[in-house]
Amino acid sequence: MNQVYSEIGRLKTVLLHRPGRELENLTPSILEKLLFDDIPFLEIARQEHDAFANALRSKGVEVVYLVDLVVETLQAHPDQRESFINRFITEAKVAATSIRAALFDKLQAYPLRTMVEMMIQGIRTYDIHVKKAPSIMDGLIDEYPFYTDPMPNILFQRDPFASIGQGVTINRMSTSTRQRETLFSDLILRYHPRFKKPEDRIYFSRDDRYSLEGGDILVLNEKTLAIGISKRTDPRAIERVAETVFAANERFETVLALNIPKTRAFMHLDTVLTQIDHHLFAIHPGIMKTLTLFEVKRGESGLSIRKVVTDLETLLRETLGRDIEFVYCGGEDIVHSEREQWNDGANTLAVHPGCVIVYSRNYITNGILRAKGVEVIEIPSSELSRGRGGPRCMSMPIHREDL
Repeated sequence: MNQVYSEIGRLKTVLLHRPGRELENLTPSILEKLLFDDIPFLEIARQEHDAFANALRSKGVEVVYLVDLVVETLQAHPDQRESFINRFITEAKVAATSIRAALFDKLQAYPLRTMVEMMIQGIRTYDIHVKKAPSIMDGLIDEYPFYTDPMPNILFQRDPFASIGQGVTINRMSTSTRQRETLFSDLILRYHPRFKKPEDRIYFSRDDRYSLEGGDILVLNEKTLAIGISKRTDPRAIERVAETVFAANERFETVLALNIPKTRAFMHLDTVLTQIDHHLFAIHPGIMKTLTLFEVKRGESGLSIRKVVTDLETLLRETLGRDIEFVYCGGEDIVHSEREQWNDGANTLAVHPGCVIVYSRNYITNGILRAKGVEVIEIPSSELSRGRGGPRCMSMPIHREDL
């Protein structure tokens, strides 16, 4: 069961994905297609990720891993394996019938863990022998090294789904590169004995029409969600979430839709704004200008939507009912600010109020946090940071204690 009614309540259970060979299947020619800027060194990336997991465990947090959960789900529901494989092959856009058949047979024959790891790391053309009928389609496929592309972005477990109250959104990713990632989330959340959700607690489906990503969703308190209108989250998806959350009779009364810049650096709301304590937020100064937002509430015959133009401090003060303080990513210096935001200095993960996990490389932001009395747990990030995602991006809280 999941339970998340804040960004800072004591973290009890969190979902991660330990990086695998999908990083070693990145090449310069496909980096842009797979949304990466560089190629991390897997051995060091794993060491850094293990340090992240151990930092969480040191604070009493239960760490669960994506691959383990998928394997456990298919062990509990072996009847789901064939349909899961078929959905994966279809969404990998494998068109040639001979290759689809060979992929299915090979994946079906693998032990479960190997099967899941192969799906994530990408299946190269030499991994599987295919008896091809002569066709133009098969000839074209021979020019590309993968039958199914690697999924390096699955490192960032914040995006494929989101924990909201006692329910979830299973997201429709904005790029085709990432859409297969939610196959794993969908399987776990519908069938895993520990996490399976009744239909009325799934607030958004991966089959919905408009894009929604978890990095844009902040649970400000038990009554208020903030969702970024970003490069990757469509405003119509936000309305859909509001409708279903309200219909489920959750505690939430308001959804705030914040319009943020549509740039690579401001990819999601959590790349520029995260909560650290009841009153304290890490923020990139670039979002401090006047904001256009939409306040969505329950109406008598549907949603009641009001356009608001305000500043972020006023918005958060009125929402949380307290004075608000900001820690600027990189401090007041524009060069430091831009550099540390690029390396996810504002993308903090709260373990409990006033305690956050951060990348060690963002030393200016981290120093300011310590001066404010925050407990700062630093993790190494020379390779993890190449993926352009920080500790919050890499984690999906499953259970937080209520404040």
